[in-house]
Amino acid sequence: MPEPTVVTAVAERGTVVAADYFQSYSVVGLLAVVGVLFVAVAFGAGRLLRPVVPTPEKLMTYECGVDPVGEGWAHTQVRYYVYAFLYVIFAVDSIFLFPWATVFAEPGYGATTLVEMFIFLGFLAVGLLYAYKKGVLAWT
Repeated sequence: MPEPTVVTAVAERGTVVAADYFQSYSVVGLLAVVGVLFVAVAFGAGRLLRPVVPTPEKLMTYECGVDPVGEGWAHTQVRYYVYAFLYVIFAVDSIFLFPWATVFAEPGYGATTLVEMFIFLGFLAVGLLYAYKKGVLAWT
């Protein structure tokens, strides 16, 4: 049967590890609570301090200084969103090329990095080819 001092030492060590573990999470939790309170106080102060004087002019829909004409719904072509989406995809993905360029210069990583980069660019090329075949890139 083990000595009580060994069992006590193991139990104390486990308590210390658990205390350190939960202490790091308590800091994150405290920071989250402080952030939520900060936002709540800011919104509450804004609500208490702002003047509230509703007039018909303030309640009217406003668009660039021009009185609204017609109905509030406007039809927008979806293709503009597709172009914006494609731009964001390729712009964000091209950002990944810069870290690869720095790793490529490190000794021992050149060939692996080069293969990974071409696999990544291959996936981008397949996506671009798919968009081209679907006719998304045809400006009409």
